[in-house]
Amino acid sequence: MARLPAVFFGHGSPTIALETNDTTAAWRRIGVEAGKPKAILCVSAHWLTRGVGVTAMARPRTIHDFGRGLGEALFKVQYPAPGDPALAARVKALLAPEVDVVLDQDQWGLDHGCWSVLSKAFPDADVPIVQLSMDATKPPAWHYAMGRKLAPLRDEGVLVVGSGNVVHNLGVMDWPGRWAQPYDWAVRFNDYIRDAVAADEPQKVVDYASQGQDAVMSVPDPDHFWPLLYVLGTRAPGEAARFEPDHFEHKSLSMMSIVLGAHENGASKAA
Repeated sequence: MARLPAVFFGHGSPTIALETNDTTAAWRRIGVEAGKPKAILCVSAHWLTRGVGVTAMARPRTIHDFGRGLGEALFKVQYPAPGDPALAARVKALLAPEVDVVLDQDQWGLDHGCWSVLSKAFPDADVPIVQLSMDATKPPAWHYAMGRKLAPLRDEGVLVVGSGNVVHNLGVMDWPGRWAQPYDWAVRFNDYIRDAVAADEPQKVVDYASQGQDAVMSVPDPDHFWPLLYVLGTRAPGEAARFEPDHFEHKSLSMMSIVLGAHENGASKAA
Protein backbone atom coordinates (compact mmCIF):
# COMPACT_ATOMS: atom_id res chain seq x y z
CA MET A 1 0.00 0.00 0.00
CA ALA A 2 1.40 3.42 -0.97
CA ARG A 3 2.15 5.76 1.87
CA LEU A 4 -0.42 8.53 2.19
CA PRO A 5 0.65 12.12 2.69
CA ALA A 6 0.32 13.91 6.00
CA VAL A 7 -1.35 17.31 6.03
CA PHE A 8 -1.42 20.33 8.29
CA PHE A 9 -4.33 22.65 7.51
CA GLY A 10 -4.23 26.30 8.57
CA HIS A 11 -7.93 26.38 9.25
CA GLY A 12 -8.69 30.00 10.10
CA SER A 13 -12.24 31.00 10.96
CA PRO A 14 -14.97 28.33 10.96
CA THR A 15 -16.94 30.57 8.58
CA ILE A 16 -14.67 29.32 5.80
CA ALA A 17 -16.91 26.25 5.75
CA LEU A 18 -19.50 28.48 4.07
CA GLU A 19 -17.08 29.96 1.54
CA THR A 20 -15.69 29.02 -1.85
CA ASN A 21 -12.36 30.71 -2.53
CA ASP A 22 -8.71 30.07 -3.35
CA THR A 23 -8.08 28.55 0.08
CA THR A 24 -10.94 26.07 -0.11
CA ALA A 25 -9.91 25.20 -3.68
CA ALA A 26 -6.41 24.39 -2.44
CA TRP A 27 -7.85 22.19 0.31
CA ARG A 28 -9.97 20.39 -2.28
CA ARG A 29 -6.86 19.72 -4.38
CA ILE A 30 -5.21 18.20 -1.33
CA GLY A 31 -8.19 15.88 -0.91
CA VAL A 32 -8.18 14.90 -4.58
CA GLU A 33 -4.46 14.11 -4.42
CA ALA A 34 -4.97 11.88 -1.39
CA GLY A 35 -7.64 9.89 -3.24
CA LYS A 36 -10.00 8.12 -0.90
CA PRO A 37 -8.10 7.11 2.25
CA LYS A 38 -9.17 4.13 4.28
CA ALA A 39 -9.68 6.60 7.13
CA ILE A 40 -8.53 9.96 8.49
CA LEU A 41 -6.94 10.63 11.86
CA CYS A 42 -7.43 14.29 12.74
CA VAL A 43 -5.65 16.24 15.49
CA SER A 44 -7.55 19.50 15.96
CA ALA A 45 -6.60 22.59 17.93
CA HIS A 46 -10.05 22.50 19.47
CA TRP A 47 -9.87 19.28 21.47
CA LEU A 48 -7.65 19.78 24.51
CA THR A 49 -7.81 17.38 27.43
CA ARG A 50 -5.91 16.17 30.47
CA GLY A 51 -4.68 12.84 29.25
CA VAL A 52 -5.52 11.70 25.73
CA GLY A 53 -8.80 10.65 24.18
CA VAL A 54 -9.76 9.31 20.77
CA THR A 55 -13.24 9.23 19.26
CA ALA A 56 -14.36 5.62 19.05
CA MET A 57 -18.01 5.95 18.10
CA ALA A 58 -19.42 4.71 14.80
CA ARG A 59 -21.24 7.97 14.08
CA PRO A 60 -19.48 11.05 15.49
CA ARG A 61 -21.64 14.13 15.84
CA THR A 62 -20.85 17.48 14.22
CA ILE A 63 -19.82 19.85 17.03
CA HIS A 64 -20.55 23.57 16.64
CA ASP A 65 -17.97 24.81 19.12
CA PHE A 66 -18.18 28.57 18.56
CA GLY A 67 -20.42 31.50 19.41
CA ARG A 68 -23.68 32.55 17.80
CA GLY A 69 -21.99 35.72 16.59
CA LEU A 70 -20.67 33.83 13.58
CA GLY A 71 -24.19 33.43 12.22
CA GLU A 72 -26.94 30.85 12.30
CA ALA A 73 -26.04 29.37 8.91
CA LEU A 74 -22.86 27.91 10.40
CA PHE A 75 -24.85 26.03 13.04
CA LYS A 76 -26.79 24.30 10.30
CA VAL A 77 -23.67 22.76 8.78
CA GLN A 78 -23.45 19.02 9.29
CA TYR A 79 -20.56 16.78 8.30
CA PRO A 80 -21.92 13.25 8.69
CA ALA A 81 -18.71 11.29 8.10
CA PRO A 82 -18.65 7.90 9.82
CA GLY A 83 -16.30 7.06 12.64
CA ASP A 84 -13.87 4.15 12.77
CA PRO A 85 -13.74 2.25 16.08
CA ALA A 86 -11.06 -0.08 14.69
CA LEU A 87 -8.78 2.86 13.91
CA ALA A 88 -9.43 4.26 17.38
CA ALA A 89 -8.26 0.96 18.86
CA ARG A 90 -5.19 1.01 16.61
CA VAL A 91 -4.30 4.53 17.79
CA LYS A 92 -4.68 3.41 21.39
CA ALA A 93 -2.30 0.50 20.73
CA LEU A 94 0.28 2.68 18.98
CA LEU A 95 0.44 5.16 21.87
CA ALA A 96 0.60 2.49 24.58
CA PRO A 97 2.16 1.97 27.03
CA GLU A 98 3.35 5.55 27.46
CA VAL A 99 -0.18 6.89 27.08
CA ASP A 100 -3.38 5.20 28.18
CA VAL A 101 -5.73 6.57 25.54
CA VAL A 102 -9.41 6.82 26.49
CA LEU A 103 -11.79 5.45 23.86
CA ASP A 104 -14.46 8.14 23.77
CA GLN A 105 -17.90 6.82 22.90
CA ASP A 106 -20.10 9.87 23.49
CA GLN A 107 -18.33 12.97 24.82
CA TRP A 108 -16.80 14.44 21.67
CA GLY A 109 -17.27 14.10 17.91
CA LEU A 110 -15.96 16.23 15.01
CA ASP A 111 -15.22 19.81 16.05
CA HIS A 112 -14.93 22.74 13.66
CA GLY A 113 -11.15 22.43 13.42
CA CYS A 114 -11.86 19.08 11.80
CA TRP A 115 -15.02 19.50 9.75
CA SER A 116 -14.46 23.05 8.47
CA VAL A 117 -11.45 21.85 6.46
CA LEU A 118 -12.45 18.27 5.71
CA SER A 119 -15.83 19.39 4.36
CA LYS A 120 -13.80 21.14 1.64
CA ALA A 121 -11.11 18.50 1.14
CA PHE A 122 -13.57 15.58 1.23
CA PRO A 123 -17.00 17.08 0.54
CA ASP A 124 -18.78 13.73 0.22
CA ALA A 125 -18.19 12.98 3.93
CA ASP A 126 -17.64 9.33 3.05
CA VAL A 127 -14.19 8.80 4.59
CA PRO A 128 -14.27 7.54 8.21
CA ILE A 129 -12.78 10.04 10.68
CA VAL A 130 -11.27 9.61 14.13
CA GLN A 131 -10.22 12.60 16.23
CA LEU A 132 -7.33 12.47 18.69
CA SER A 133 -7.19 14.92 21.58
CA MET A 134 -4.08 16.73 22.75
CA ASP A 135 -2.94 16.60 26.38
CA ALA A 136 -2.81 20.26 27.38
CA THR A 137 -0.37 19.55 30.20
CA LYS A 138 2.46 18.36 27.96
CA PRO A 139 5.35 20.28 26.31
CA PRO A 140 5.94 20.60 22.55
CA ALA A 141 8.50 17.77 22.42
CA TRP A 142 5.92 15.37 23.83
CA HIS A 143 3.40 16.22 21.11
CA TYR A 144 6.04 15.70 18.44
CA ALA A 145 6.88 12.32 19.98
CA MET A 146 3.21 11.34 19.76
CA GLY A 147 3.36 12.05 16.04
CA ARG A 148 6.39 9.78 15.72
CA LYS A 149 4.40 6.95 17.30
CA LEU A 150 1.52 7.52 14.88
CA ALA A 151 3.71 7.45 11.75
CA PRO A 152 2.93 3.79 10.86
CA LEU A 153 -0.67 4.78 10.11
CA ARG A 154 0.43 6.46 6.90
CA ASP A 155 1.44 3.05 5.52
CA GLU A 156 -1.92 1.58 6.56
CA GLY A 157 -4.17 3.74 4.38
CA VAL A 158 -4.74 6.45 6.99
CA LEU A 159 -4.43 10.13 6.19
CA VAL A 160 -2.96 11.94 9.20
CA VAL A 161 -4.29 15.49 9.49
CA GLY A 162 -3.44 18.32 11.86
CA SER A 163 -5.66 21.40 11.96
CA GLY A 164 -4.63 24.68 13.56
CA ASN A 165 -2.62 27.77 12.60
CA VAL A 166 1.10 28.52 12.71
CA VAL A 167 0.35 32.13 13.66
CA HIS A 168 -2.86 32.55 15.66
CA ASN A 169 -3.29 35.70 17.74
CA LEU A 170 -6.94 36.66 17.99
CA GLY A 171 -6.24 39.46 20.45
CA VAL A 172 -4.53 41.70 17.87
CA MET A 173 -6.42 40.63 14.76
CA ASP A 174 -7.67 43.31 12.39
CA TRP A 175 -11.20 41.94 12.18
CA PRO A 176 -12.45 44.25 9.38
CA GLY A 177 -9.19 44.00 7.41
CA ARG A 178 -9.13 40.43 6.17
CA TRP A 179 -6.45 41.19 3.58
CA ALA A 180 -4.52 43.83 5.53
CA GLN A 181 -0.73 43.63 5.53
CA PRO A 182 0.31 41.19 8.27
CA TYR A 183 2.39 42.21 11.25
CA ASP A 184 6.15 42.04 10.77
CA TRP A 185 6.55 39.66 13.71
CA ALA A 186 3.92 37.34 12.25
CA VAL A 187 5.71 37.21 8.90
CA ARG A 188 9.07 36.55 10.54
CA PHE A 189 7.71 33.71 12.64
CA ASN A 190 5.79 32.16 9.75
CA ASP A 191 8.94 32.33 7.61
CA TYR A 192 10.97 30.68 10.38
CA ILE A 193 8.56 27.75 10.61
CA ARG A 194 8.25 27.40 6.82
CA ASP A 195 12.02 27.38 6.41
CA ALA A 196 12.46 24.80 9.19
CA VAL A 197 9.84 22.50 7.68
CA ALA A 198 11.23 22.90 4.16
CA ALA A 199 14.70 21.97 5.43
CA ASP A 200 13.30 19.01 7.41
CA GLU A 201 14.57 20.43 10.70
CA PRO A 202 11.73 19.52 13.07
CA GLN A 203 13.69 20.39 16.21
CA LYS A 204 13.56 24.03 15.18
CA VAL A 205 9.78 23.77 15.06
CA VAL A 206 9.63 22.03 18.43
CA ASP A 207 11.86 24.81 19.79
CA TYR A 208 9.69 27.55 18.32
CA ALA A 209 9.91 29.54 21.58
CA SER A 210 13.54 30.28 20.66
CA GLN A 211 12.13 33.02 18.43
CA GLY A 212 11.49 35.18 21.47
CA GLN A 213 8.90 37.91 21.18
CA ASP A 214 7.97 36.82 17.64
CA ALA A 215 6.93 33.45 19.10
CA VAL A 216 5.16 35.04 22.07
CA MET A 217 3.04 37.14 19.73
CA SER A 218 2.48 34.44 17.11
CA VAL A 219 1.69 31.62 19.55
CA PRO A 220 0.15 33.26 22.63
CA ASP A 221 -1.48 29.90 23.33
CA PRO A 222 -0.05 26.66 21.91
CA ASP A 223 -3.29 24.86 21.03
CA HIS A 224 -3.30 25.92 17.36
CA PHE A 225 0.43 25.25 16.95
CA TRP A 226 0.65 21.77 18.45
CA PRO A 227 -1.24 19.95 15.65
CA LEU A 228 1.66 20.79 13.32
CA LEU A 229 4.00 18.83 15.61
CA TYR A 230 1.91 15.66 15.22
CA VAL A 231 2.04 15.96 11.43
CA LEU A 232 5.78 16.59 11.41
CA GLY A 233 6.25 13.59 13.68
CA THR A 234 4.89 11.30 10.95
CA ARG A 235 7.35 12.58 8.34
CA ALA A 236 9.56 10.01 6.63
CA PRO A 237 13.16 10.78 5.62
CA GLY A 238 13.40 12.49 2.26
CA GLU A 239 9.78 13.62 2.07
CA ALA A 240 9.34 17.01 0.50
CA ALA A 241 6.98 19.63 1.88
CA ARG A 242 4.53 21.71 -0.13
CA PHE A 243 3.06 24.93 1.24
CA GLU A 244 -0.37 25.73 -0.18
CA PRO A 245 -2.14 27.95 0.59
CA ASP A 246 0.36 30.26 2.28
CA HIS A 247 -0.98 33.69 3.16
CA PHE A 248 -2.23 35.77 6.09
CA GLU A 249 -5.68 36.98 7.01
CA HIS A 250 -6.58 39.73 9.48
CA LYS A 251 -2.86 40.55 10.03
CA SER A 252 -2.22 37.83 12.64
CA LEU A 253 -3.72 34.62 11.27
CA SER A 254 -1.49 32.41 9.11
CA MET A 255 -3.44 30.27 6.68
CA MET A 256 -0.36 28.27 5.67
CA SER A 257 -1.17 24.62 4.99
CA ILE A 258 1.56 22.01 4.62
CA VAL A 259 1.46 18.74 2.68
CA LEU A 260 4.21 16.24 3.44
CA GLY A 261 5.16 13.48 1.03
CA ALA A 262 2.67 14.00 -1.80
CA HIS A 263 3.13 14.65 -5.48
CA GLU A 264 0.93 14.81 -8.54
CA ASN A 265 -0.74 11.41 -8.29
CA GLY A 266 -1.31 11.64 -4.56
CA ALA A 267 1.20 8.91 -3.63
CA SER A 268 4.19 9.61 -1.45
CA LYS A 269 7.68 9.94 -2.90
CA ALA A 270 8.90 7.90 0.03
CA ALA A 271 6.44 5.07 -0.55
